[in-house]
Amino acid sequence: VGESWPLTLNRMRREASALREEFAVCPEHTPEVYVYDEKMSVMAMQYLRPPHTIARKLLYTGSTPDFFGPHVAEFLAKTIFMTSRLASANDEAFRKLASENANTEMCALTEQVIFTEPYIVASNNRWTTPQLDADAAELREDVALHAGIAALKRKFVEANEALLHGDLHTGSFMLDLEHQTTYAIDPEFAFYGPMGFDIGAVISNLLICFFSQDGWEQVTGEDRSKSREFLLEAVKAVWDGFSSRFVELWKQREAERKAAGEAHVPASDAYMRKYMRELRADALGFSGAKMVRRIVGIAHNADLEEIQDADARAKCERRVLALGRRLVTNARDVVADDDENGVDALVAAASALRG
Repeated sequence: VGESWPLTLNRMRREASALREEFAVCPEHTPEVYVYDEKMSVMAMQYLRPPHTIARKLLYTGSTPDFFGPHVAEFLAKTIFMTSRLASANDEAFRKLASENANTEMCALTEQVIFTEPYIVASNNRWTTPQLDADAAELREDVALHAGIAALKRKFVEANEALLHGDLHTGSFMLDLEHQTTYAIDPEFAFYGPMGFDIGAVISNLLICFFSQDGWEQVTGEDRSKSREFLLEAVKAVWDGFSSRFVELWKQREAERKAAGEAHVPASDAYMRKYMRELRADALGFSGAKMVRRIVGIAHNADLEEIQDADARAKCERRVLALGRRLVTNARDVVADDDENGVDALVAAASALRG
């Protein structure tokens, strides 16, 4: 967040370690680390040569790379499942990895700026003023919202489910539109935490970009209907692709355990469906938390920040806040547990907010 918030060199160690672990399970979407010297805090890694570009600006300026959603889904499924207890050899091995990959300093920062400050008076907070002054004040008085964010905060602090990137947004991916490649970068916030956190982070950024398109359309005069359609399809592609690939990997691991004669109670299809429904609710809740913090917290998205017309920007931001608040308060109110249609209801809710 800048020079005013200095952090230790441990962040470099965590980034190098996370990149290596992600590369081990998903080399097609992770740059390779060649050398890391902890004493010197030096890392040599794969050069993502031009035309690789940060995804965020490509998306909010109107690019529609159809490969992006499926690539993100594959990265999420492989890195989350393969580092989870579901794939681990045993409890002891998993707990050892989770302990070795503790990232206390960066997690404390995340906890502060996502789960606490946006809901109180804090010097780090900022928003489009005066347009959103009343909206920011409402956040500080919404008791149901506070209960929702408290539950998400507890999950973030207590659930060591898998190795996460920890700060996975559209600015954390580099794309080559010509060769259709996608790489996830900058996992300095990596830690063992709740699976839904990374998934929700990506979905929130796609939705923020979706809501920003009306502002860009207004200030540029360009028709952004194609971009809006693409971004909502990308939301569905991320969840649908992730969930199907995750379950596929899970079933493969179950078959391996059975073949090896492990003492293991197999996961039934019914249990897998229940597990994925709960994971979806977690992901949508965390998505809402990310949406709220990007409007009134310390760190904002260029998707909206670069819209110079404050009234046009605030109109978009208010829609982000509206959906974010619903998701934090009760994600299951947006996508019901018994909904078999992925995140279609979320996409419908986002569309409805445009009027």
